[in-house]
Amino acid sequence: MSPVHRTPQRTAPGDRALDRLTFALDRASPVPLYYQLARQLEEAIEHGALVPGNLLGNEIDLSARLGLSRPTVRQAIQSLVDKGLLVRRRGVGTQVVHSRVKRPLELSSLYDDLAAAGQGPATRVLRNERIPAPADVAAALGLAEGAEITLLERLRCAHGQPVAFLRNHLPVSLLDLGTERLESTGLYRMLRSAGITLHSARQSVGARAAGPAEAALLDEREGAALLTMERTAYDDAGRPVEHGSHVYRASRYSFAFQLLVRT
Repeated sequence: MSPVHRTPQRTAPGDRALDRLTFALDRASPVPLYYQLARQLEEAIEHGALVPGNLLGNEIDLSARLGLSRPTVRQAIQSLVDKGLLVRRRGVGTQVVHSRVKRPLELSSLYDDLAAAGQGPATRVLRNERIPAPADVAAALGLAEGAEITLLERLRCAHGQPVAFLRNHLPVSLLDLGTERLESTGLYRMLRSAGITLHSARQSVGARAAGPAEAALLDEREGAALLTMERTAYDDAGRPVEHGSHVYRASRYSFAFQLLVRT
């Protein structure tokens, strides 16, 4: 019988990225195999080993490579499609869309958290101007109502996709807030560079539906779920140095908590 010759298939850049990954699947574990595969794929996306645009190939090839059944692979992929991390495109295959930002609930900046996670943070400054302080902002910053403050409005992106709309208010005497520098680094980094040591903050987290303007800005549909955060940060002398009111895409962002038992 003549040998069967297989025509080599051209490999897309996304397929090569997947080929570099190693999956550790424990068939003796009580944890379902589909969940093990889904979790390892999710971690690869979170840590930048798989980036937006990468292709996973088809389920037949992936199941053969991993020695798993097609239903197991299909269930793993579907769980990540449901989370918004993957998308099935007709004629293209399964493709990485984006990673979900998981942010610890501590006194850190979104820019620093994205940079540490390899998410490629970028910023577009929408407003950088001085305004009279509204009553609620003045109270948060310990200023008289109508006192001059700096208002910043920024769109924060990760891997080129919008993640959050940030609105911050700061005393005008605090530091120079140049737009060019704000678009190249984070606000808290600028505060630290100016010798301002952040010590603590009061923060509240909530949720609401996106209005038309927010939906357009964040590339979401109107009515989509948004996470909200309001924070007032204090320096090591107890002085309020910034008051922020932010909204995040719930489809791409979550807060992570560590809970301890009170003894």
